[in-house]
Amino acid sequence: MIPFDINEFCAQCNVAEPADFTSKMTRLYDLLLKTNREINLTRIQSEEDYWIKHVADSLAIARYFPQLSDKKLAVADIGCGAGFPSLVLAAAFSNLRITAIDSIGKKTAFVESAARELNLNNLEVITGRSKELNRKAEYIERFDIVTARAVSDLRTLFKEARKFIKPGGQFIFFKTPEQAEIEVPQVRRDKKKYSLTWKQKEVFSLPHDSGKRLFVYSV
Repeated sequence: MIPFDINEFCAQCNVAEPADFTSKMTRLYDLLLKTNREINLTRIQSEEDYWIKHVADSLAIARYFPQLSDKKLAVADIGCGAGFPSLVLAAAFSNLRITAIDSIGKKTAFVESAARELNLNNLEVITGRSKELNRKAEYIERFDIVTARAVSDLRTLFKEARKFIKPGGQFIFFKTPEQAEIEVPQVRRDKKKYSLTWKQKEVFSLPHDSGKRLFVYSV
Protein backbone atom coordinates (compact mmCIF):
# COMPACT_ATOMS: atom_id res chain seq x y z
CA MET A 1 0.00 0.00 0.00
CA ILE A 2 1.31 3.45 -0.94
CA PRO A 3 1.38 5.52 2.28
CA PHE A 4 0.59 8.91 0.68
CA ASP A 5 -1.42 10.32 -2.21
CA ILE A 6 0.83 9.28 -5.08
CA ASN A 7 -1.31 11.01 -7.71
CA GLU A 8 -1.09 14.33 -5.88
CA PHE A 9 2.65 13.90 -5.41
CA CYS A 10 3.08 13.07 -9.10
CA ALA A 11 1.11 16.20 -10.01
CA GLN A 12 3.40 18.31 -7.82
CA CYS A 13 6.39 16.82 -9.63
CA ASN A 14 4.88 17.19 -13.13
CA VAL A 15 4.67 13.47 -13.91
CA ALA A 16 2.56 13.19 -17.07
CA GLU A 17 1.44 9.57 -16.62
CA PRO A 18 1.14 8.84 -12.89
CA ALA A 19 -0.64 5.49 -13.34
CA ASP A 20 2.16 4.13 -15.53
CA PHE A 21 4.77 5.55 -13.17
CA THR A 22 3.13 4.00 -10.11
CA SER A 23 2.88 0.64 -11.86
CA LYS A 24 6.58 0.70 -12.67
CA MET A 25 7.54 1.70 -9.16
CA THR A 26 5.43 -1.14 -7.75
CA ARG A 27 7.24 -3.55 -10.05
CA LEU A 28 10.57 -2.07 -9.02
CA TYR A 29 9.74 -2.73 -5.36
CA ASP A 30 9.15 -6.40 -6.15
CA LEU A 31 12.43 -6.58 -8.06
CA LEU A 32 14.33 -5.00 -5.17
CA LEU A 33 12.84 -7.38 -2.63
CA LYS A 34 13.71 -10.38 -4.76
CA THR A 35 17.28 -9.24 -5.42
CA ASN A 36 17.88 -8.11 -1.83
CA ARG A 37 17.34 -11.69 -0.67
CA GLU A 38 20.51 -12.64 -2.54
CA ILE A 39 22.50 -9.41 -2.73
CA ASN A 40 22.46 -6.48 -0.31
CA LEU A 41 21.62 -3.66 -2.72
CA THR A 42 20.03 -1.06 -0.49
CA ARG A 43 18.29 -0.86 2.86
CA ILE A 44 14.50 -1.06 2.66
CA GLN A 45 12.81 -1.36 6.04
CA SER A 46 9.25 -1.64 4.74
CA GLU A 47 7.04 -0.92 1.75
CA GLU A 48 6.22 2.47 3.30
CA ASP A 49 9.95 3.17 3.64
CA TYR A 50 10.43 2.33 -0.05
CA TRP A 51 7.71 4.68 -1.29
CA ILE A 52 8.71 7.59 0.92
CA LYS A 53 12.48 7.40 1.28
CA HIS A 54 13.28 6.03 -2.16
CA VAL A 55 10.51 6.92 -4.63
CA ALA A 56 9.22 10.23 -3.24
CA ASP A 57 12.67 11.38 -2.22
CA SER A 58 14.06 10.69 -5.70
CA LEU A 59 11.10 12.24 -7.53
CA ALA A 60 11.06 15.44 -5.49
CA ILE A 61 13.89 16.93 -7.53
CA ALA A 62 11.41 17.59 -10.36
CA ARG A 63 9.22 19.68 -8.07
CA TYR A 64 12.08 22.14 -7.57
CA PHE A 65 13.67 21.82 -11.01
CA PRO A 66 10.67 21.55 -13.39
CA GLN A 67 12.89 21.55 -16.49
CA LEU A 68 13.44 17.86 -15.74
CA SER A 69 9.84 17.13 -16.63
CA ASP A 70 9.61 18.76 -20.04
CA LYS A 71 13.04 19.36 -21.57
CA LYS A 72 15.27 16.90 -23.38
CA LEU A 73 18.19 16.70 -21.00
CA ALA A 74 21.16 14.39 -20.53
CA VAL A 75 21.39 13.56 -16.83
CA ALA A 76 24.16 11.73 -14.95
CA ASP A 77 23.38 10.05 -11.64
CA ILE A 78 26.74 9.45 -10.01
CA GLY A 79 26.94 6.79 -7.33
CA CYS A 80 23.55 5.53 -8.45
CA GLY A 81 23.50 2.58 -6.06
CA ALA A 82 20.35 0.52 -6.59
CA GLY A 83 18.98 3.12 -9.01
CA PHE A 84 17.80 6.06 -6.94
CA PRO A 85 17.13 8.55 -8.39
CA SER A 86 18.02 7.25 -11.87
CA LEU A 87 15.37 4.51 -12.19
CA VAL A 88 12.69 6.73 -10.67
CA LEU A 89 13.44 9.67 -12.96
CA ALA A 90 13.70 7.49 -16.05
CA ALA A 91 10.29 5.98 -15.26
CA ALA A 92 8.71 9.37 -14.62
CA PHE A 93 10.17 11.38 -17.51
CA SER A 94 10.71 9.84 -20.92
CA ASN A 95 12.21 13.14 -22.13
CA LEU A 96 15.34 12.54 -20.04
CA ARG A 97 18.35 10.54 -21.16
CA ILE A 98 19.83 9.24 -17.95
CA THR A 99 23.25 7.71 -17.35
CA ALA A 100 23.48 5.79 -14.07
CA ILE A 101 27.07 5.47 -12.83
CA ASP A 102 28.41 3.33 -10.00
CA SER A 103 31.67 1.53 -9.29
CA ILE A 104 30.00 -1.55 -7.78
CA GLY A 105 29.15 -4.08 -10.45
CA LYS A 106 26.37 -5.85 -8.56
CA LYS A 107 24.51 -2.56 -8.26
CA THR A 108 24.91 -1.50 -11.88
CA ALA A 109 23.89 -5.02 -12.95
CA PHE A 110 20.67 -4.64 -10.97
CA VAL A 111 19.94 -1.18 -12.39
CA GLU A 112 20.51 -2.45 -15.91
CA SER A 113 18.28 -5.48 -15.33
CA ALA A 114 15.55 -3.36 -13.72
CA ALA A 115 15.65 -0.90 -16.62
CA ARG A 116 15.03 -3.78 -19.02
CA GLU A 117 12.20 -5.16 -16.88
CA LEU A 118 10.54 -1.75 -16.73
CA ASN A 119 11.15 -0.96 -20.43
CA LEU A 120 13.17 2.14 -19.60
CA ASN A 121 14.88 2.75 -22.91
CA ASN A 122 16.06 6.18 -21.76
CA LEU A 123 18.50 4.83 -19.17
CA GLU A 124 22.11 3.78 -19.74
CA VAL A 125 24.24 2.14 -17.06
CA ILE A 126 28.00 2.48 -16.66
CA THR A 127 30.20 0.64 -14.18
CA GLY A 128 33.06 2.90 -13.14
CA ARG A 129 34.26 5.64 -10.82
CA SER A 130 33.24 9.16 -11.71
CA LYS A 131 36.70 10.52 -10.88
CA GLU A 132 38.16 8.20 -13.54
CA LEU A 133 35.40 8.73 -16.12
CA ASN A 134 35.79 12.46 -15.53
CA ARG A 135 39.14 12.28 -17.36
CA LYS A 136 37.83 10.39 -20.41
CA ALA A 137 37.01 12.37 -23.54
CA GLU A 138 33.64 10.70 -24.12
CA TYR A 139 32.31 11.98 -20.78
CA ILE A 140 33.69 15.52 -20.83
CA GLU A 141 30.89 18.09 -21.29
CA ARG A 142 28.40 15.29 -21.95
CA PHE A 143 25.62 16.12 -19.45
CA ASP A 144 23.15 18.93 -18.90
CA ILE A 145 22.61 17.92 -15.27
CA VAL A 146 24.74 15.94 -12.86
CA THR A 147 23.05 14.72 -9.70
CA ALA A 148 23.78 12.43 -6.76
CA ARG A 149 21.83 11.22 -3.76
CA ALA A 150 23.31 9.95 -0.48
CA VAL A 151 26.79 9.43 -1.90
CA SER A 152 29.46 11.83 -0.67
CA ASP A 153 30.17 15.40 0.37
CA LEU A 154 29.66 18.29 -2.06
CA ARG A 155 33.30 19.10 -2.69
CA THR A 156 34.12 15.48 -3.50
CA LEU A 157 31.06 15.06 -5.73
CA PHE A 158 31.86 18.20 -7.67
CA LYS A 159 35.58 17.62 -8.06
CA GLU A 160 35.12 14.02 -9.20
CA ALA A 161 32.53 14.95 -11.85
CA ARG A 162 33.19 18.59 -12.68
CA LYS A 163 34.18 17.90 -16.30
CA PHE A 164 30.96 15.99 -16.99
CA ILE A 165 28.86 19.13 -17.27
CA LYS A 166 28.11 20.96 -20.51
CA PRO A 167 28.59 24.75 -20.68
CA GLY A 168 25.50 26.18 -19.03
CA GLY A 169 24.75 22.87 -17.33
CA GLN A 170 23.99 22.37 -13.67
CA PHE A 171 24.97 20.28 -10.67
CA ILE A 172 22.02 19.37 -8.43
CA PHE A 173 22.73 17.38 -5.29
CA PHE A 174 20.33 15.84 -2.75
CA LYS A 175 21.22 16.82 0.82
CA THR A 176 19.80 16.97 4.31
CA PRO A 177 19.79 20.38 6.04
CA GLU A 178 22.48 19.14 8.43
CA GLN A 179 24.74 18.09 5.56
CA ALA A 180 24.19 21.36 3.70
CA GLU A 181 25.05 23.43 6.77
CA ILE A 182 28.50 21.86 6.86
CA GLU A 183 29.20 21.25 3.17
CA VAL A 184 27.91 24.38 1.40
CA PRO A 185 30.42 26.74 3.09
CA GLN A 186 33.19 24.30 2.14
CA VAL A 187 32.29 24.16 -1.54
CA ARG A 188 31.71 27.92 -1.71
CA ARG A 189 35.35 28.47 -0.78
CA ASP A 190 36.24 27.12 -4.23
CA LYS A 191 34.13 29.77 -6.04
CA LYS A 192 37.07 31.74 -7.46
CA LYS A 193 38.87 28.60 -8.58
CA TYR A 194 35.94 27.12 -10.50
CA SER A 195 33.76 30.20 -11.24
CA LEU A 196 30.64 28.56 -9.85
CA THR A 197 28.06 29.88 -7.42
CA TRP A 198 26.30 27.41 -5.14
CA LYS A 199 22.75 27.94 -3.93
CA GLN A 200 20.21 25.85 -2.10
CA LYS A 201 16.47 25.40 -2.34
CA GLU A 202 14.20 25.63 0.69
CA VAL A 203 14.02 22.74 3.11
CA PHE A 204 11.08 20.40 2.54
CA SER A 205 9.66 17.41 4.38
CA LEU A 206 9.13 13.99 2.90
CA PRO A 207 5.59 12.57 3.17
CA HIS A 208 4.46 11.75 6.72
CA ASP A 209 7.28 13.95 8.07
CA SER A 210 9.73 11.16 7.31
CA GLY A 211 12.76 13.42 7.06
CA LYS A 212 13.86 16.80 5.77
CA ARG A 213 15.68 17.42 2.51
CA LEU A 214 16.92 20.20 0.28
CA PHE A 215 18.78 20.56 -2.99
CA VAL A 216 22.15 22.26 -3.39
CA TYR A 217 22.76 23.42 -6.96
CA SER A 218 25.21 25.35 -9.10
CA VAL A 219 24.52 28.49 -11.11
